[in-house]
Amino acid sequence: MAPPDREPDSPGWQVRVVPNLFPAFEHQEVVVHTPRHVRSIAELTDDELAPIALTWHSRLAAAREAGFGHPQLLLNEGRDAGASLPHSHSQLVWLREPPPVSLVEARNLEKGNCALCRILGEESLEIALEASVSLRSAVAPRMPYELLVAPLQHDPDPAEVELLAVLRLLRMALVRLRGLEGPVAVNAWLHAGAHWHVEVVPRLSQLAGLELGAGLYVNWLPPEEAAERMRG
Repeated sequence: MAPPDREPDSPGWQVRVVPNLFPAFEHQEVVVHTPRHVRSIAELTDDELAPIALTWHSRLAAAREAGFGHPQLLLNEGRDAGASLPHSHSQLVWLREPPPVSLVEARNLEKGNCALCRILGEESLEIALEASVSLRSAVAPRMPYELLVAPLQHDPDPAEVELLAVLRLLRMALVRLRGLEGPVAVNAWLHAGAHWHVEVVPRLSQLAGLELGAGLYVNWLPPEEAAERMRG
């Protein structure tokens, strides 16, 4: 994406969307967040966040218009989180069918019986609020400092202004995590289609046999304590 007075793929670009060189699926895109060589969203400026939100919103819409009804927006930062590029970026994987986890999410987040709406009422876990989008400690975290970003209102898909709020809150969270734990690899992904939300999982511990085999996660940090540390 270029400023309004410039053509795409010309000098002065702000965000670039390019095909993934090694796609695992039919259509997979890399969103390069900035021409500056920075490694993390934690290092981006206010002026750099808005073009990313616009790009995310427009590419999600483009995927759906092309018949890929379940695009997956995801962020991998750091080698331990699966990142292969040392430059701040995110990815969009265009899927035609809902992945299994989305089917489970949809059942749990149906309007009128939404587990997430109930969770958002737990004030002790909230860390910050931006444009009616809440950053909070996950109620049942798999890893230390696992976070949830979600709108207070029950909406299926994020608007552009809400994606900007997500980026601002994510930047805040990563900056504070760095202050608490040093540079941290992190995975984040968007769930849309019911009560949209973003899950953020810092990679502060390793998945071992118990986690992978039984789906039981050992986490040494209670969510209330994680929220208190992050608020500080």
